[in-house]
Amino acid sequence: MSDRLAAVMREFQAPADLWTPGEGLVGLRTRLPAIEHIALDAAGSEKLPFAPESLDLIVSALALQFVNDLPGVLAQVRCALRPDGLLLAAMIGGDSLTELRQAFAAAEAECEGGVSPRVAPFADLRDIGALLQRAGFALPVTDVDRVVVRYANAFALMQDLRRMGAANVLIERRRVPSRRATLLRMAEIYAERFADADGRIRATFDIIWLSGWAPHASQQQPLKPGSAKASLAEAVKKAGKE
Repeated sequence: MSDRLAAVMREFQAPADLWTPGEGLVGLRTRLPAIEHIALDAAGSEKLPFAPESLDLIVSALALQFVNDLPGVLAQVRCALRPDGLLLAAMIGGDSLTELRQAFAAAEAECEGGVSPRVAPFADLRDIGALLQRAGFALPVTDVDRVVVRYANAFALMQDLRRMGAANVLIERRRVPSRRATLLRMAEIYAERFADADGRIRATFDIIWLSGWAPHASQQQPLKPGSAKASLAEAVKKAGKE
């Protein structure tokens, strides 16, 4: 996050952070000493305590994937930003934990005759870009960094997820505890399909970066339809003759 902020040639006077946990927040405070930190509400409230047009920067690192109403939060962020204010965030999304999802589905189908969602769904790159536009951001940009982490086995991965507070939070999940046989079979399938030569398993995490600006007259604007001085059809026709 600090590296991406360094690429923005601007000094921010009224920055705020949404829910960034642990060491990520320490790094942000080194870069932005005056940053206001908003902790995730234990009661689950997603109403942001910002006045309209009160901030020129809002950042969030690896927290937005836990939001229930992402479109609503983005709309609140857009409202809180001053004209030409910036949103810069990173969240887990895309194909994250696809290996665990596949292993659980195969094990449950084999051992229990049905499948229950065991891994919460993640927003993909295109959906997030569309949500930024829907919220009214100008110049929206999204990209993804794929990180592959290796673990001794599937149980070590699941323990790590619990430590991060990323256990299954789906309302529609199966409420009864998983059978021991199902869990053991899941770990076997995971190792069969996604282990390296040394026996350690792989877990994929897609970190989606998103940014957008509150609209301002000084920003680059797209050309109006029909205002181009050169015709694409004529250029293609000319190229075909050469």
